Amino acid sequence: MGLNTGYLTSAQTDESNENYTPYYAVDPILKYISKDKIVWCPCDEEWSAYYQMLKKNGYSVIRSSLSEGKDFFTYEPEKWDIIVTNPPFNIKDKILERLYSFNKPFAVLLPMNSLQGKTRFKYFQHGIQLLSFDGRISFHNKNNMDKYIKGTPFASAYFCRDLLPKDLIVEKLVEYNKPLLQ
Repeated sequence: MGLNTGYLTSAQTDESNENYTPYYAVDPILKYISKDKIVWCPCDEEWSAYYQMLKKNGYSVIRSSLSEGKDFFTYEPEKWDIIVTNPPFNIKDKILERLYSFNKPFAVLLPMNSLQGKTRFKYFQHGIQLLSFDGRISFHNKNNMDKYIKGTPFASAYFCRDLLPKDLIVEKLVEYNKPLLQ
């Protein structure tokens, strides 16, 4: 049996942590979000696929980002119902701690190996739902948002709380390269 060393040998730098979600990876979560809810995208710029797709599909959405001085760990919008985002993977424990502190529904895209870990166990034992896929997501990097980079060395899934109709859902990813929305 071959050993998948891609994840073990991939660069662990701030730049390698900047993987941006393509439009096709936002599509699967949309059907589970009620349009009567206010969605907060706390790690997203205006060009983010989450912000663009939620707005385009008629959701009420608020976004915030560090570049605007709105740190997820200290900032919270006045009114919101659910969080949807692709947070930085290198601080996933801190992100999950903050998410669970709100006691509200969320969907965050994380590497599948996030299921394991002594720190995360204390959160997941009280409830976690997964929306997983038949393949790996090909993310964008910050230098080229018009095309995604194939060959991501890890599997990803939406880690959710109080959102999905059952605890594990596996869906087919339908890849497409959508131009940035205006």
